[in-house]
Amino acid sequence: MIWTWCSSLAVAGAFIVTGCAASPREGPPVERAEAMERAKAHGRLGLPPEIENRVLAIDPEHVTGQVITDTLSKTPAPRIINIHGGIYPVYLQMVSFAEFLVGMGYPRASILNPADGTYTFSCYESSTKITGFIAWYYEREGLRPMIVGHSQGGFQVIKILRELAGLSGERLAVWNPLTAKKEKRHEIIDPLTGNSRPVVGLQLPYATAVGSGGLTRFMPNQWSTFGRLRTIPDSVEEFTAFSKGMDLFGGDFLGYGPANVDYAAGQARVRNVRLPPWYGHVSVPHTRHLLKNPALMEWVNQYQPANGATDTDRAEAHVADRFKSWESRHILWAAEVWFSIKKHWVIELQRAIQAERARAGGGEKP
Repeated sequence: MIWTWCSSLAVAGAFIVTGCAASPREGPPVERAEAMERAKAHGRLGLPPEIENRVLAIDPEHVTGQVITDTLSKTPAPRIINIHGGIYPVYLQMVSFAEFLVGMGYPRASILNPADGTYTFSCYESSTKITGFIAWYYEREGLRPMIVGHSQGGFQVIKILRELAGLSGERLAVWNPLTAKKEKRHEIIDPLTGNSRPVVGLQLPYATAVGSGGLTRFMPNQWSTFGRLRTIPDSVEEFTAFSKGMDLFGGDFLGYGPANVDYAAGQARVRNVRLPPWYGHVSVPHTRHLLKNPALMEWVNQYQPANGATDTDRAEAHVADRFKSWESRHILWAAEVWFSIKKHWVIELQRAIQAERARAGGGEKP
């Protein structure tokens, strides 16, 4: 048994050490970047009144596939910031998740990085830079972005939330995602109010992390999160933390214990969801295969999380035995995250529409 444990540690050490640094993110040629920036000159939605009325009538807690096809497919969507883990092939799992989102009806343009056509950010990229991208997207697109982090990418999610909450003690610059350059400003024009506001203090609608903890805590780039990884600041409205049993790489004390429970520092709504132990740490975001089965897609669209926004839930209880098969692997994680993404897609649209109507009608700014 001791030999088995030592072998596991050796494998884990190799797993961690072989992590590769992120390649520098470069923008497109100047002319193309300028054209792309002109196309995002303001944060207005520009939706027809008929579509606006249909969006305002949607119940965010019950967004069916038909609602997506009939209405949401005709609207923009909040930017999704996918942050993958450290080992080189792991990013392919988050690419699979991005393609799953597109297959479920999310606009591809709201997931792709416009500068280089990639689907993900690396956990080795600067969290301050990604935070600056988020501020830029909100200013130009009018909808607050959402973040999905896997493994070490979940550490980056916490760093970003702490920076937005002002806990890093730094002024945050705006970064242009089209040029990958820092701008000489620390404020944005809030698209809802038309007023200038600092990047620090921006609150996101939704963020989530899966498999963050375990031996990856000892990576030098994650030392700044010691004692802080499980505390969720008020820079996000809703946060879902996922853990699974026997997770050497991402679960503290192998998961399913108080060491893996995230909690709110203030008013954030935090859910802790336990995934089945047979889910692979590396492969959890691999969900593209669910698109092959219409029955599985329908189940995902109809999925409703357990009641209790801050309770720890055993998600296994929500899936039928017939879905515990190879073709439905990772369906619980996919359904949980998809429920929250489409929910906040609707809420962000409703928020922006109401703000635009208030401005047009001469009402008070929100």
